[in-house]
Amino acid sequence: MSRRVVITGTGSISSLGSNSDQLWKNLVLGISGISLLKKIDTESLNIKIGGEILDYDSNNFFEEKDSKKLDLFSQYALIAADQAIQQSQINTNNVGVIIGTGVGGMNTLENEHEKYISRGQRGVSPYYVPKMIPNIAGGQIAIKYDFRGINFSISTACSSATDSIGISFKLIQNGMINTIICGGSEAGITPLTISGFSNMKALSKNNDNPEKASRPFDKMRDGFVLSEGSGIIILEELEHAKKRGAIILGEIIGYGSTNDAYHITQPHSESIGASSAIDKALKDAEIVPEMVSYINAHGTSTYYNDLLETNAIKKSFTNCSKNVSISSTKSMTGHLLGATGAIEAIACTYAINNSLIPPTINLENIDPECDLDYTPNLAKEKKVEIAMSNSFGFGGHNSVLLIKKFS
Repeated sequence: MSRRVVITGTGSISSLGSNSDQLWKNLVLGISGISLLKKIDTESLNIKIGGEILDYDSNNFFEEKDSKKLDLFSQYALIAADQAIQQSQINTNNVGVIIGTGVGGMNTLENEHEKYISRGQRGVSPYYVPKMIPNIAGGQIAIKYDFRGINFSISTACSSATDSIGISFKLIQNGMINTIICGGSEAGITPLTISGFSNMKALSKNNDNPEKASRPFDKMRDGFVLSEGSGIIILEELEHAKKRGAIILGEIIGYGSTNDAYHITQPHSESIGASSAIDKALKDAEIVPEMVSYINAHGTSTYYNDLLETNAIKKSFTNCSKNVSISSTKSMTGHLLGATGAIEAIACTYAINNSLIPPTINLENIDPECDLDYTPNLAKEKKVEIAMSNSFGFGGHNSVLLIKKFS
């Protein structure tokens, strides 16, 4: 018999707050975390908005000598992990760490490349590689807390954090380990990253009205908004958690993962992969679609994602697709790339425990091709027993989690 896997801690840092409580409060209030970018020079960029963590000072969290050895994505991961660990109060070093990221240490990569161009090899920091590599956030967490269990990183673009949680769920469920720190971290608001996404026509150009730029399922949507931050969840085997008296926040009950095998960036035109991932998650959880109360949609505010995700939900939920409450919290957080799935899994956990559906803000002119219940503009009270979190990434990755109210 497979083991039950529960959530005993969460932590986050994002444009909507420095912890999960602040994140949830702002989501429920429909607050946008999108603003004009301040931490980078945007003069030569046609995109000047993003979901920055404003007024961030690493000295508030790290000794200066330590922060110099940490890329921003690792700093965010350590901050969110510390919150989750403090909440969970885990008391063993047999803990795994699986952290997802889409682009890893891009700040370090760009900064050190500039040094190389201007000064040659001698200008490159000896810390360049161990600051930039994508597995280093998990490595830094393990070193800080003496966690000696399984440790690796996952990079499946925008599905990275969701896959991190899903794989962690399966490892615990199958008895390999009892506790895993999982989630994702990203600090991709850099000139090079923005330039790349912009040149492939993926980003919103609504520089004049940043708070309205991310508008999933709206007819006037024109692309996603790049954001930064980290979401971390602690998963634990149920009996292990109960034995030490942990407070249980929710239960992971299903995970589905597929690939479109279709196109490097565009979702499958018939939503086959996304629908299949949803179906696999439902089968894994041994539930039917009617039992899902809420879907936190991938909902990027791009034309194809929003349309094809809508079609995937219709395909999998059939006659009950009109009854399930859906929202895209990216309308407020923007898109945190490889960290976004963890932020949204945290939102699902809070929705379950607070009987509230966070809204999709900026949904003013609903696209007639996107005709489901997206919870426009205002949060809605609703009992949520089971929530679904969807994540879809470049490369054709489709990942779906199911989270249940613990009982």
